Amino acid sequence: MSKRILVTGAHGQLGQELQGLAVAHPDDRFDFVTRAVFDLEDELQMRDYLEQTQPDYLINCAAYTAVDRAESEPEKADIINHKAVGFLAGWCAKNSCRFLHISTDYVFDGASAKPYQETDVTHPQSIYGLTKLKGEQAAQAMNPDVIIIRTAWVYSEFGNNFVKTMLRLMQERDTLNIVKDQVGSPTYAADLAQAILKIVYNVNWIPGIYHYSNTGRISWFDFAQTIKNVAQLDCELHSIPTTSYPTPASRPAYSLLDTKKIQKIYTVSIPDYESSLIRCLNQLNAQ
Repeated sequence: MSKRILVTGAHGQLGQELQGLAVAHPDDRFDFVTRAVFDLEDELQMRDYLEQTQPDYLINCAAYTAVDRAESEPEKADIINHKAVGFLAGWCAKNSCRFLHISTDYVFDGASAKPYQETDVTHPQSIYGLTKLKGEQAAQAMNPDVIIIRTAWVYSEFGNNFVKTMLRLMQERDTLNIVKDQVGSPTYAADLAQAILKIVYNVNWIPGIYHYSNTGRISWFDFAQTIKNVAQLDCELHSIPTTSYPTPASRPAYSLLDTKKIQKIYTVSIPDYESSLIRCLNQLNAQ
């Protein structure tokens, strides 16, 4: 039986990676929607679209992700990251639609010394993190059948992200200062998109929270160094502490996620960050 799969955030990194993978499933109907037709701030518009299309799966990749701007736009961030998510989860519960929602490492305070497990205590340190956590809670309250995937440090050949910014700046400048005391593991959106579809096409739907990022433990400085080496660029990199680069929203000092659960339950194999980075840079070179 064919599936009808609705994906929000079509112009985002994850949405665009999913579009690339959807062509391998010609028997199923994928609807990739943008804010123009599916605005998370417009409940009536969302309801109308859902009622008309009646999806079997809803993958919510859309979010308010401007971490610093959220500090001055808390209401807007809350509508998109929290209230809309609760609405979507509730609609799916009433209409036999599976709901998969993307969340973030920002729900934690970044004070851990070991990779965060799905059951660890949340303690967001920013408006963005708080609204994403409230979205998770609303989704689970409205729909016990929901799957939530937390991820971190997402990049791809699409949109704006750390990898593309570094490539551009390293070609424009002789030296760059990069934060060294924030630790995590990057996530190549193409790898996460494959994991999402592996869940959607699995015979078992096991609700709950899962963590996904590529393997490896690095700082932003280390990541920049790897980008420089792989891309064979000459820019000189200097490591700086977070205190030298103040931002309106605080960043987690530690963002590593324990991914054992998703690997075990859905037999998802997770590539290391460096091999995924090489794949992404090859894609960018081919464009």
